[in-house]
Amino acid sequence: MQEYETLKTLVAEIEMDVNKAEGGNKAAGTRVRKQMQEIKKAAQQVRNKILELRSQPS
Repeated sequence: MQEYETLKTLVAEIEMDVNKAEGGNKAAGTRVRKQMQEIKKAAQQVRNKILELRSQPS
C-alpha cells in the first residue's frame, strides 16, 4: 500500500532532526514539528485507505 510506504518514509526522514532537537537545536525542533504535521496527514491517509479496503466487497 503506497500510503503506508509514504508514512514510513516520512518517519525515517525525521530521525536526524529529532536527535538534533533533543540536543537543543531550536531550528531542528521547528522542522520536527512541521514534519510531524505531514506525518499526521499521511497517517490519516492510511486510515482512510484501510476503511476503503474494508468497505469493498470481497
